[in-house]
Amino acid sequence: MKKLVSDYALLLLVAGAVVLLDQLTKTYIRANLPLGQVWHPEWTLTLYARIVHVQNYGAAFGIFQSMSKVITVLSFIVAGVILYTFPRIPKKDWLIRLAMGLLLGGAMGNLVDRLFHGGYVTDFISLGPFPVFNVADASISTGVAILFGVMLWQEVQKKSAKDPAVSQETASEVLSEEAPGE
Repeated sequence: MKKLVSDYALLLLVAGAVVLLDQLTKTYIRANLPLGQVWHPEWTLTLYARIVHVQNYGAAFGIFQSMSKVITVLSFIVAGVILYTFPRIPKKDWLIRLAMGLLLGGAMGNLVDRLFHGGYVTDFISLGPFPVFNVADASISTGVAILFGVMLWQEVQKKSAKDPAVSQETASEVLSEEAPGE
């Protein structure tokens, strides 16, 4: 039991924090801003940052509208895959573990909305021309970005480990190109 708690501690802490913050913000918006209404702290910011209460029956950022049931099923599958995979990720890969916590928290935050609010998700953060989103969506996007970044970094490390002469030569070329006065 102790190993199980140890294996899932980071995942549950991160995911729990995301779900809590996501649900608190959505509850506040539903209680204080009528559907379709816009709030912005300063009229000059209206084009750049505002709070807009919308209902999203699609996925993150409004894609796949009217597919709420499919997205609900996919959320359960994603959660299952994360729960299965997480303890197999080495603890030294803490960025991957953090990303998985963000992904699980985001998926669960939006799943709570779908299950308890008529199949839709409450979105409210509007920045510039970007689609309206919520804390769960931001968490999912951040988790994906971290995973993508780690995969790129690992690929670069793998290639430089295969042929250190090439990586040293490339590094020397870059340094000589940047040297002042040449």
